[in-house]
Amino acid sequence: MKKTLILFFALMTVSAVIQAKKIPVHAWLGGPGKATDQEIATYFADLKSKGIDALMYNGGHDPATYERVGKLAHEAGLEFNAWIPTMVQAYSNKLDSSWYAVNGLGESALTHPAYVAHYTFLCPDREGVYRFLEDLYVNIAKVPYVDGIHLDFIRFPDVILARGLWKKYNLVMDREYPQFDYCYCDSCVAHFKAQTGIDIRSVKDPSVVPEWKQFRYDQITRIVNRLADAVHKEEKKISAAVFPGPSIAKKIVRQEWNKWNLDAFYPMNYNDFYLEDANWVGKMTKEEAKAVKGKSIVYSGLFICPNPANKALELDPENHGLTPEELGKAIKLSMKNGAVGVCLFTPDRMTEGHWKVFAKAIH
Repeated sequence: MKKTLILFFALMTVSAVIQAKKIPVHAWLGGPGKATDQEIATYFADLKSKGIDALMYNGGHDPATYERVGKLAHEAGLEFNAWIPTMVQAYSNKLDSSWYAVNGLGESALTHPAYVAHYTFLCPDREGVYRFLEDLYVNIAKVPYVDGIHLDFIRFPDVILARGLWKKYNLVMDREYPQFDYCYCDSCVAHFKAQTGIDIRSVKDPSVVPEWKQFRYDQITRIVNRLADAVHKEEKKISAAVFPGPSIAKKIVRQEWNKWNLDAFYPMNYNDFYLEDANWVGKMTKEEAKAVKGKSIVYSGLFICPNPANKALELDPENHGLTPEELGKAIKLSMKNGAVGVCLFTPDRMTEGHWKVFAKAIH
């Protein structure tokens, strides 16, 4: 009996050590669509069994959706975070049309969105915009099953697209062009002039004005930190999906995210978008981990290739991503360079080959 107990406790100790060494894995996921509770519960249980620990779940704006799905996530043993776009918002009766960002040509993002139809970005300078966002996130943070708020599109439109996307949109983005440069609304222009004395509309090339860049970094930082305070009052965590760097993030979407008071950052280290290999993921993670200076944590965001066998023939870069072999390498390099875990975009893109490599890589 004594030997049996000793063996039992030894096995329990080994099991605990193995669990302790498992890499934390989060996943971006949307829903629920028409799925039943049973279908959702079965899916969540499967994700948990495969090594997923937490969800960044995009379920719209209705707190009831997060209450329903969050309960099922908790029952499956998953942490549950509400993943909701911030500055990108479809027009509704809660928004004023004048609150949308304006580009360097004087065009509103509501009527002339850059690149794709859903790029209807709000202006971060408007108090009404902040109040709308605060109400949205706080009401969802109040849901008991929501463990945290996860911000996305917390930025300006891409003034320069990632190099791997140029061909898709038939663009050569060798500099900042006015149709993709935001925001030049009356509010932003007036506040910037009051702060610096510069009338940015009269400047021939605004991209060479460092004060104008900093002004827009600060606009986004101010909104994030105010939202962080509001969510923290509800005793919930707050995090964000951000662009890599923050060197790249500052350059192409005006995110100076190392100044944000968030609990965690999820840099989208999507190497294929930048025409880079899996080694680049490690390089970026090192910069990102250093940037937070121990005040926060980094989960390396990994973009999964849904059809690895066809990757070389796939014309749309948004169907590229990490093959199974590259996934294992990206996970290893992320952890080696300072990430506390990884986040998958998305588990639905994972093939059998991905899951097989993943199972080995996360232990």
